[in-house]
Order: sequence, then C-alpha cells, then structure tokens
Amino acid sequence: MTYIVTDACIRCKYTDCVEVCPVDCFYEGENMLVIHPDECIDCGVCEPECPVEAIKPDTEDDPDGKWLALNSKYAESWPNITVRKDPPADAEKYDDETGKLDKYFSDKPGTGD
Repeated sequence: MTYIVTDACIRCKYTDCVEVCPVDCFYEGENMLVIHPDECIDCGVCEPECPVEAIKPDTEDDPDGKWLALNSKYAESWPNITVRKDPPADAEKYDDETGKLDKYFSDKPGTGD
C-alpha cells in the first residue's frame, strides 16, 4: 500500500503534510502536491495532517486507479518539497469544492524547496 493525493488538494495545496513525512516523498505541482508511490513507506503520518482530507491510502483510489497513476506520473517530473509553505491566498475558497481535476488541474511544476 502507498498513500496518494487526490483532487481535494487542487487549488488548496496545504503543505502541512510535507513537514511530517519521514522520507520526503512529496512533489509539488503548480496547484497541488503528489506522493511518489515508490518512495512512500506507508507510515500514514501525512494523512491526518491534511485539512481537506486529500491524502488517502491507495486502497481508496478510484476503481480505475486514476489517482495512483496521476501521483506516479507527476512525482517523476515535479520538484521535491520537504518544507511547509503558505497555502494560496484563496485556498479556503476551494476547500469543499468537488470535481477539481477537470476544472483546475495544472500539469506545470511547482517550485519545490
């Protein structure tokens, strides 16, 4: 098992989770984070740190494995992030919104550390 980041992170991008990760397996896109599934040690300490519940075990992925695939793909090209950053100024506006992948996802990399 590994943990994955889902679309609840998009446009919120709270980074509380990266501070507690003992193996630094988070990667930063322009408007969300992903977890590298080959680096995640399945400890689960990141999951309760996410205020929008965007982090889930891969056993709770969509039936088609969409989120594991997305996390795997972008963890290979986005920069590593290991320190907490302030969320976007309008993050709270998107906290409870659903369907954010189709509306807002950006495949552009973030800045990392």
